[in-house]
Amino acid sequence: MVHGTHNAVADDRNKDIKIYINGEYFRREEAKISVFDSGYLVGDGIWEALRLHKGVLVFIDDHLDRLWMSAATVGMKFPFSKIELTRIVWDVLNENNMTDHVHVRIMITRGIKKTPSQDPRLTITGPNIVIIPEYKKASEESKEKGITLFTSTIRRGSPDYLDPRLNCHSKLHEVQALIQAIEAGADEALMLDVNGFVSTCNATNFFIIKNGEVWTSTGQYCMNGITRAKVIEACHLNGITCHQKDFSLFDVYGADEAFVTGTFGGLTPVTKIDGREIGQKSYGDFTRKLSALYHELIEDAVAYGKS
Repeated sequence: MVHGTHNAVADDRNKDIKIYINGEYFRREEAKISVFDSGYLVGDGIWEALRLHKGVLVFIDDHLDRLWMSAATVGMKFPFSKIELTRIVWDVLNENNMTDHVHVRIMITRGIKKTPSQDPRLTITGPNIVIIPEYKKASEESKEKGITLFTSTIRRGSPDYLDPRLNCHSKLHEVQALIQAIEAGADEALMLDVNGFVSTCNATNFFIIKNGEVWTSTGQYCMNGITRAKVIEACHLNGITCHQKDFSLFDVYGADEAFVTGTFGGLTPVTKIDGREIGQKSYGDFTRKLSALYHELIEDAVAYGKS
């Protein structure tokens, strides 16, 4: 059985979801994109993921800001505004009669090419937009169990060739890192930056707790996750010391607790790294406290979204 931060409670309703592709809706088995799509050919695309919680798209402004930053970085022009894209997402959710425990994946590629090529000038259509909404509730059993990590030899790259903060379709190096971790018997991969400091995991952001302080990387060599930012915000709001700093595996192996963050799973505890047990229990008290504080921010966002 696959175990990791994306474990979800099985939901049969996902067999009948309608997927949005460029203004049309398709059943799961009928949802297709051209083999000449830029994302398929050369990974030329960007994406974002949202959570629908109690009828509210949580932290949507933060997610859209990041999407627009990604588009600006890769030189992609959108034929719609943030308001228009938000309306499209709501149309998709309404089409599927969805109100809660939904994960929404937005994928935008540069468009269809006339021939296989990297050259964006050979793109003959506007951006392709795909929106996949699924009922996804994180498995509490998986969260209580925690996950194990293995430190990959694949490094998070320097921003002068592919900025790690860019949420793009080109994820092959992260897949390589995850494969190493799986082959080593772990659930997911821990990745170092180009200087050998701890950066992130292959699909989530990484934190440790030492002596009552929360540590995470500088953010220069990792995806600046929205959940990561909200955990940092929760620390500041509640008088908890949180450092964004360089630290090494020396610090990690001696941590009191460790956890990872992501839009879908929220906070997930880490029980073992490179075969070394972390902390005294699978779900540490400090991590559990931070998870509760993060969920308070979600509930505040829900209350604001409904006001």
